[in-house]
Amino acid sequence: MIMDAPGSEIPMAKRISTPERPSLSVIIPAWNEDAFLPGTLEALQGALSQASMRSEIIVVDNASTDDTAAVARAGGTHVVTEPERKIARVRNAGAEVACGRWLLFLDADTRITSEHLLAVQEAWSGTIAGAGAPVTLDAPLSRFYTVGMRVWNALSRRFRVAAGCFVLARADLHRAIGGFDERLYVGDEIWYSRALRREGRRLGLEFRILDVPPVVSSARKVQWYATWQHVLVLFTFLLFPWAGRFRRLSWFWYRRPE
Repeated sequence: MIMDAPGSEIPMAKRISTPERPSLSVIIPAWNEDAFLPGTLEALQGALSQASMRSEIIVVDNASTDDTAAVARAGGTHVVTEPERKIARVRNAGAEVACGRWLLFLDADTRITSEHLLAVQEAWSGTIAGAGAPVTLDAPLSRFYTVGMRVWNALSRRFRVAAGCFVLARADLHRAIGGFDERLYVGDEIWYSRALRREGRRLGLEFRILDVPPVVSSARKVQWYATWQHVLVLFTFLLFPWAGRFRRLSWFWYRRPE
């Protein structure tokens, strides 16, 4: 079931049969995001309006203990509840009820503009299976983090893997590859990008990083955690690439300071 408006539920079969099928379903996983979600939704809805896109916005409330679901409904979105605390499962839960021909997975603290959506429109009229975008953070950064963002964006473009805050996929190909790998607590967007690229290659399609300005995500983790903690996480995943299969080793993405 999916919440279409406050206090109402619409069966999936009825939603799929609507003649006005959206071109794009934007799926936003959200765990305790009532502070960031309003700004994200305002930017997104403004961008969708400027790009004149037929769309739907789905917020997946991931066992929040704050007002995330209420904020999402007040913002005019469809709300899905997913109790399992695993980001791959949350993304897949949103995709399961999405009606759009294309899926855009967007983080709850990430803001986009009409320029990004116009690039999306241009991309899906070509030979694209999916796409990502460069990323920046919304606060001044030290040299360590500035270099880190540049390195990530360069690697992302070189190896054609998307950051989890902005992942575009053709809906039928999302289903063909089985969605995001639910064995993973983190890093699922990397494997998803690679799976989409392989599936797309069979059909003569590509997965690429869009030539757009960076999408803007929150720098809150820079403020929450010390530099040594960021370095610890980096080396954990460099030395043990399968760390994302373990909840304890993925603490950086599942804990917040009190």
